[in-house]
Amino acid sequence: MTAAVAAGHPATTDAGIEILREGGTAADAAVGACLASCVAETVMTGFLGGGHAIYFDAASSVARNLDCFVAVPSGPRGELLELHVPFGAELVHYAVGPASCAVPGLPAGLDLLWREHGRLPWARLCEPALRLARDGVDLPPAHAACLAMLEPGMTMDAGKRIYSPGGRLLQAGDRLEQPGLEKALQIVLEEGARTIYSGTLAEAFLALVEERGGIVTAGDLAHYDAVWAEPVEVAYAGKRFLTRAGLSRVPSALEALPLLRDLSESARVLALLDALEGEGPEGHTTNLTVVDENGNACVLTTSLGLGSGDFLPGLDMHLNSMLGETDLLRGSLDPGERMESMMAPSLALDGDGLTLAIGSAGGTRLRTALVGVTAGILDEDLEPQAAVERPRVHRAGDVVNAEPEANEEALAELESRGLTVRRWPEQHHYFGGVSLVARAGAAADPRRSGTARALAS
Repeated sequence: MTAAVAAGHPATTDAGIEILREGGTAADAAVGACLASCVAETVMTGFLGGGHAIYFDAASSVARNLDCFVAVPSGPRGELLELHVPFGAELVHYAVGPASCAVPGLPAGLDLLWREHGRLPWARLCEPALRLARDGVDLPPAHAACLAMLEPGMTMDAGKRIYSPGGRLLQAGDRLEQPGLEKALQIVLEEGARTIYSGTLAEAFLALVEERGGIVTAGDLAHYDAVWAEPVEVAYAGKRFLTRAGLSRVPSALEALPLLRDLSESARVLALLDALEGEGPEGHTTNLTVVDENGNACVLTTSLGLGSGDFLPGLDMHLNSMLGETDLLRGSLDPGERMESMMAPSLALDGDGLTLAIGSAGGTRLRTALVGVTAGILDEDLEPQAAVERPRVHRAGDVVNAEPEANEEALAELESRGLTVRRWPEQHHYFGGVSLVARAGAAADPRRSGTARALAS
């Protein structure tokens, strides 16, 4: 495996490469890239959100999942603000406001990942993100398109100043300026990621929550820990595929998927849809994938939800809105318990070791994107970037969403079954965002303005 980074923004990818060049491990680069994404990709993610990762230690050939998703707060439930946001051709319902904020988990995950698998000093990992916060970062086309759809939620509170300066919503190529993040990240550099649980950022967070009617308590923050877990393993295309179960349902989809390599294009599309039948939760996410020179790998998927619409005063950090993501509200939601997630950072191994590290963003479309690209690489022997760019077809209830150049024979068959086919006019970030590193190379999703770079490049 060539050392490489693939992510959802050029600045995120560059940050990971910078850390690898400094001699950092895959964990170091993933932490540095993730912190950079919390500046460059704030339409998709943020430091006060949650995530899931998978880490492969090449020396021991051991892979572990890292759960740093958000937890249920212990405060009494508060009122939520309902928003209806057009997402492509669909109207998506969200609930935001301070009471939608769950206990952040991502900072604890970054801290644990670095402590157990990192090599470089913590301060060095913060430097790329600090530089981006100080200088600003260009807003790529896919992020600008997402911002345009999410404008009602993203331009609340300090978001109006950040995303709509002077009353004009940022467009592709505009500079995203978040000066408060430089102050916040300087605190993270000096106090460590756990400052949000018992330090300066915790004080600012709790003051805002108390003022605005949030439900996260000091005890909730103090008791939060990221945890390692065993990945779920399934056999697929002669490989060992390691991932998450739960709401992701990636293992069951791969187990139901026949080999596609000898099928016609029409039969391939139909087989994928059959294996992927069923819905998952919404959400706005990003993914990054890193492999270092020693063959260690880290895949990290993170999310803020839509974002609550509340920002730490003077620090420009957006609170998550996970308690407003209705599809994540499963079971009794006891205080301290993890909320559900569809995230599925994954690895594939064969007799020679690691062959694929892959993850995806995309809410309900995440599983469609991840399984389709995985099949393209491991089963159909497609080049990684070709597998990522291949047209996607995603079913949402009785509606089948299809990108341009999707197989028309398959779409006609679906219409004959009584389904409505919605043909999208162009490739769109609705269909998810995959980033991966494989033996044949690294790839990132143009639907999310992603980029991939090998260390030597």
